[in-house]
Amino acid sequence: MDPFRAKLVAAATGSTMTALTMTPFDVVKTRLQTQPKESLLSRTVSTRCCQPPNVPCVRNMSSLVYTFPAEKVVCVYDHGVLRRERVSGFVDAIRHVVRAEGVRGLWKGVGTTLVIGVPSSTMYMLTYDHLLRNVMPQFIPSPTLAPLFAGITARTLLTSLLSPLELVRTNLQSTPKSPDQPHTLSSVLGSVRTAVRQRGIGFLWRGLGPTLWRDVPFSGIYWAGYEAWKRHFESRGKTGPNVAFASGAISGTTASLLTSPFDVLKTRQQALLMSGTLPSRETGTIPLCLRIMRTEGAGALFAGVLPRTAKIAPACGIMIACFEGVGKTLTTRD
Repeated sequence: MDPFRAKLVAAATGSTMTALTMTPFDVVKTRLQTQPKESLLSRTVSTRCCQPPNVPCVRNMSSLVYTFPAEKVVCVYDHGVLRRERVSGFVDAIRHVVRAEGVRGLWKGVGTTLVIGVPSSTMYMLTYDHLLRNVMPQFIPSPTLAPLFAGITARTLLTSLLSPLELVRTNLQSTPKSPDQPHTLSSVLGSVRTAVRQRGIGFLWRGLGPTLWRDVPFSGIYWAGYEAWKRHFESRGKTGPNVAFASGAISGTTASLLTSPFDVLKTRQQALLMSGTLPSRETGTIPLCLRIMRTEGAGALFAGVLPRTAKIAPACGIMIACFEGVGKTLTTRD
């Protein structure tokens, strides 16, 4: 198989494996970032809404989060009744979701993730690889800076292009389905169409700002770190998929921790835009960040950091290990 086709298959394989194994982490992370915090262990919500009582219910999406130190809440449907349940952390959140919605609840939106994530991740990997090997050496010969700028460029292009699909995926994963609103892909698309008619086509790219603030630095930090760790292991005579996995996991963890606040801002902004509970000027990246810090404290900017990092570390490892391992296996040797 020629190198390009081998890399294409390898990237698609890595993207698929990552989507299938990491979706539960994404579901829990998204819910922890968008659900209101409460002082009650559990509470039946007669309005079947995840918002506070004074906020209109729009597709069961949370729009505001109240401050209760060291408490997080997930919304789950238990025998047809929506409950807002306090959880002590990531593992406890998984337990609540599984108990109320079954194991399948952890894979909410996996179909959409496959449809969106696999092509986008595949294009991203191929774009990065092309930039690193064929474009950047002509302008940036440094082995440290070349992957940094290749990652930044690739992510900026792909994130801007696919921002509307990210909006759909975030909305789909934000809360569980309800008896009267199945919260399926068709219902999400219906809500998006309504919003576009009311606010214009530009609505599809709302949330792009914090998404770029999250993904662009992440990509630069990740790829610079990955190539550095890979060279470090190779200098010690260690190569292969295991080295790729370790290098990807380590650099992914670092990038995840540094960019976590931007992930929270992206998720919150898209939820707020769908609910329409705040004026658009208050959902901008900087105003929203200041609002969260003022009303909830700086710690709220790191909501969901554990499930996000727990997802990203192995996801980065799996993706790059598959890309390099499968790619080398399939490449025709001269």
